Amino acid sequence: MLAYLRFPLAQSRGRRYPEPEHPYRNVFQRDRDRIVHARAFRRLEAKTQVFSPGISDHFRNRLTHTIEVSQIARTVAGVLGLDEDLVEALALVHDIGHPPFGHAGEDELNRQMAHFGDTFDHNIHALRIVESFEQRYARFPGLNLTFEVREGIVKHSRDLTAGQNPELDEYLPALRPALEAQLIDLADEIAYDCADLDDGYAAHMLELAEMVEAVPALARILETVETQYPGASEREQFQEAQRCLIDTLVSGLIEGTRAAASECGVRSCDEVRQHPGRIAAFTPSAGDTVNSLKHFLRGSLYSSPVLAQGRVESARKMGRLFEYFLAFPEKLPDPHSSHVQIMPAHRAVCDYIAGMTDGFFHRTYGEIFGERDG
Repeated sequence: MLAYLRFPLAQSRGRRYPEPEHPYRNVFQRDRDRIVHARAFRRLEAKTQVFSPGISDHFRNRLTHTIEVSQIARTVAGVLGLDEDLVEALALVHDIGHPPFGHAGEDELNRQMAHFGDTFDHNIHALRIVESFEQRYARFPGLNLTFEVREGIVKHSRDLTAGQNPELDEYLPALRPALEAQLIDLADEIAYDCADLDDGYAAHMLELAEMVEAVPALARILETVETQYPGASEREQFQEAQRCLIDTLVSGLIEGTRAAASECGVRSCDEVRQHPGRIAAFTPSAGDTVNSLKHFLRGSLYSSPVLAQGRVESARKMGRLFEYFLAFPEKLPDPHSSHVQIMPAHRAVCDYIAGMTDGFFHRTYGEIFGERDG
């Protein structure tokens, strides 16, 4: 459909540190493999998405969520004729900078950093991970990913403003990212909205009746499912409807992006990047469904007392641990303790805590304060 907007592999700006080409893997395939082998990628398995591991072993974590985003993004890219290897690398790396405890952890780290006039942003942290924190190669620091993947890390979910952050000015703030990168944020929305609906239902925190009342598209899908499978259990009917909902939104992203590209008249990847707005988009009906899902999940799941209590407690502990290491930076393990000599102490402490898994955080907290996670 949109193969003429595909990022031209030959036009890659390459790596910060030049390397010889591989005999049978292109640069984006190699980026994908480097991401998968990174320690920070493996740590996603033990980081909270929405539900903490104590509630159930079946719910998504950051790693399984990342795999679902990759599936969706590759499907969309394949249908549209875009570069599936670039899309896959971007999908696999998009959450690598998240701290423990999901958005509660990110908010608490940002709150702590605000005391110093600084911020925590998981996309910028992801860039720092792949640029320097991962040490797997003798020839260069970090993973030495291509410019396009590094650009996509910081721009997949937002546009940049020149001068806003000097650290990011090399990533062409006046331009949009390639269409492959633009797809990631919308594939992410599909993945987490539908997954949270599924996990919330499995946790008996969401009722099917309230779902269909709040999300008209799901009500229409469920009506068809009930007609096709009248003898199925409610759980089976919900699973059928949830899969159809994913398919509806993925189709809406494909059709919406195709229509937007046609309407704005872009004819090349360069024109996509120079366009004043993003081209990846849902159809109006799919966009309405995404909005209704978000509104429902915010009101009925994310704000539930069970999850809210866990977020408050996690934030309390994270704030206390942050203050401890800030007071005693010599207690930081290597190499973070040496980082205090070359960067502000609050940044070194933030980097250390952000890299923790939920379990490692609890173990560290317990060893220091004598409190064990219940």
